[in-house]
Amino acid sequence: MTQLSVNINKVATLRNARGGSNPNVVQVAKDCERFGAQGITVHPRPDERHITEQDVYNLKDVVTTEFNIEGYPDERFMKIIEEVRPAQATLVPDPPDVLTSNAGWDTVNNESKLKEIITQIKSWGIRTSIFIEPEDRMMEGAMKCGSDRVELYTEMYASSFHSNKETAVEAYKSSARFANEIGLGINAGHDLDLSNLKYLKEQIPFLMEVSIGHALFCDALYYGLENTIQMYLRELDVN
Repeated sequence: MTQLSVNINKVATLRNARGGSNPNVVQVAKDCERFGAQGITVHPRPDERHITEQDVYNLKDVVTTEFNIEGYPDERFMKIIEEVRPAQATLVPDPPDVLTSNAGWDTVNNESKLKEIITQIKSWGIRTSIFIEPEDRMMEGAMKCGSDRVELYTEMYASSFHSNKETAVEAYKSSARFANEIGLGINAGHDLDLSNLKYLKEQIPFLMEVSIGHALFCDALYYGLENTIQMYLRELDVN
């Protein structure tokens, strides 16, 4: 079964709007797990506009499912990864000033850099994943860098889904199949929601993990967090 990792960045965004500790990021992470989530994802950016560095350390001994820390692998990020030792580190190529992750890695032109970073992270016993667009040559580059998995950047799929879902998913099916053949695990994330998640899972049955935050917490405003997590889990249970 594809695992659901809940990205709790938006919880921290809401907290930061007023300061203090309401909503409590640690408690929400524990509740997400209690409600069925199989992982917790955070993206601690340098400006701390949502998840802070302290949040990550507070979550270190609280998360009992898979802890996934994503971000740009600068010195600060690597220090966090080394000290926290999450189950997975997802490398994202976004600079500090972007609003949200908006592109995948060029694993061909960054092969040497990524290989060095991934070798270091794996020496700490941490699984690695690279945020990537659905292109075979980038998948092959990820494999050459030594990554364990790739995370498909699914914004293009999501934006085209309602106009033509077959066309929208085609590149993802093809590149995921190629990645699977060369030994890479497949994750996915970005703009996945209750309308497009099930179809993606149907088309990529060996999908290992999805990381979902923004849409899930928008849905939780109407359906409640526990019910929403269960709804997302049902969309993934298509076997």
